[in-house]
Amino acid sequence: MKTSGLLLFFALLFSACDSNNNPFVYQKDAHGRGKAHIYVEESFKPLFSTSIATFESQYPKAKVTATYGAENNIIDAFYANKTKTIVVSRNFNDKEKEYLKSKNVSYRSDKIATDAIVIIMHPSNKDSVLSVGQIKKLLTQNYSNNTATLSKKAQYQVVFDQNGSANFNFMTNMLQVEKLGNGVSALQSNEEVINYVKTHPNAIGIIGLNWISDQDDPTSMEFMEGLKVASVYTTNAADACKPYAGFIYTKEYPLIRDIWVINKGRRSGLHTGFVLFMKKDDKGQLIIQKSGLVPALTPVRLVLQ
Repeated sequence: MKTSGLLLFFALLFSACDSNNNPFVYQKDAHGRGKAHIYVEESFKPLFSTSIATFESQYPKAKVTATYGAENNIIDAFYANKTKTIVVSRNFNDKEKEYLKSKNVSYRSDKIATDAIVIIMHPSNKDSVLSVGQIKKLLTQNYSNNTATLSKKAQYQVVFDQNGSANFNFMTNMLQVEKLGNGVSALQSNEEVINYVKTHPNAIGIIGLNWISDQDDPTSMEFMEGLKVASVYTTNAADACKPYAGFIYTKEYPLIRDIWVINKGRRSGLHTGFVLFMKKDDKGQLIIQKSGLVPALTPVRLVLQ
């Protein structure tokens, strides 16, 4: 009896270890049970609001709370151990990987979808076809304060959601923008950018695609009212296209990026369960596809006209 009792004690002890073999950590959550707090880049908010609600309806014992913010702040939160799971527009770079390795931080990076940056305009704007070079010029040119010296072309104001956001980082890195012009400013969210462009005819907004791409979502359709989406091309104007899923899949639309979920620590638990839901579950991938994005695993059906 004493021997069997001792064996039971050690069995319970080892079953209570975490992924780093630290004892006395009881696992209260599982793939579909428990509580999880994740940090999500704000430009992906509509997608993840829907995904979390669907996940919780599928797993009633699960509670996933999301904090939305700028990408740079989210990565800092991961470093500071404020969250186990982050959603950003890129994987860690070599320098970041070396830093995490030096701190013995284990993690897994999963690409769940391909997304796009959208250039939005006021409906009165006639220049709705832009090259990548023209977009760079809009971000870097300076306007004179003397209105008498302005060219006949209207002065544009480019608005981002936030400094350090995924939208800001992608555009400045892709276009190799070292210094922004005086016509560029930042607000606090993608929604603020949408509302600002609707009320300022000379404004050009830069937002994440999923804010306006779900045609079954009344909120998304409401955002689209009073907006014009620019067609974008790299070198040949005949190749200009809008950020439709087919053009994102074929990479014909130039302003595409990925959505990454980075998960820290053990391979079990609710955090991992939610990542698997987004990446491999049919419902999770269907939400991504329905949002006008390209799922990482589900193929896109291309219809030739």
